[in-house]
Amino acid sequence: MRISTLFYTLKQGVSNIFRNKWFSLASAATIAACLFLFGIFYAIIANFQHIVKTAEEGVSVTVFFDEGLEDARIKEIGDMIQKRVEVKEVKYISDEDAWESFKVDYLKGYADGFTENPLEGCANYEIYLNDVSMQSALVTWLESVDGIRQVNRSEITASTLTGVNALIGYISLGIIGILLAVSVFLISNTVTIGISVRKEEISIMKYIGATDFFVRSPFVIEGILIGLFGSALPLGIIYFVYESAVGYVQERFNILSGLLNFLPVEQIFATLLPVSLGIGVGIGFFGSFVTVRKHLRV
Repeated sequence: MRISTLFYTLKQGVSNIFRNKWFSLASAATIAACLFLFGIFYAIIANFQHIVKTAEEGVSVTVFFDEGLEDARIKEIGDMIQKRVEVKEVKYISDEDAWESFKVDYLKGYADGFTENPLEGCANYEIYLNDVSMQSALVTWLESVDGIRQVNRSEITASTLTGVNALIGYISLGIIGILLAVSVFLISNTVTIGISVRKEEISIMKYIGATDFFVRSPFVIEGILIGLFGSALPLGIIYFVYESAVGYVQERFNILSGLLNFLPVEQIFATLLPVSLGIGVGIGFFGSFVTVRKHLRV
């Protein structure tokens, strides 16, 4: 493509937007409305998954050893556990550490009467998982390890969190799929109506010898620009709404700050920004490309 043709195509694409400003506004508004709903839903789902993931990180499996087990064997067991694919982190809790923690958590200022450590022999490993759904496989292996006398875990918590995580995943995929399908349908119809109005213009350009590429390019540029604007607008609104909503909840319900640990807006937009822009520009491009193609046969 020659430079002059490129600039002509860009100029015509921009001119088409202003020449048919009501159609352009309707198309951009349709894209913006659909992507706004998509963005809001994505932010909600991402935070739900983050909250569940945070809860999963607090679930641990505790391993207690046989009485009189040598320190070398305890360390060997710890090294074996750390190499397991299910394991994210292993913490060794000595008898003294366990007693100090127990005094702080449960006895407060009433531990002075104890002259000996009642938790002698309660040294253990606290094991945190990469994925709580892997707990069952890890526990089965731990119970087979020589030197381990007891494995404490919470089956109900693990199964509940796994179920919630799976449910959120299925719901998010379903709703996002529906939103995208509705977006493509509405936007394609809007683009089709707008270009159908200019069918005569396309026909005249074809009759005077214009190539398909020359005819199609301005409309494709127009569709891309409309898609870009239509996707950028809701992103700006979502950014403001998300920051305001998170700030309001954290200020008014700070008692729940430990439970409602929201994702920062930058982390949300690290995914939402490229996806929304890609969807908007992609729909604008393909909607215009396919629709103009139908009117190139004259």
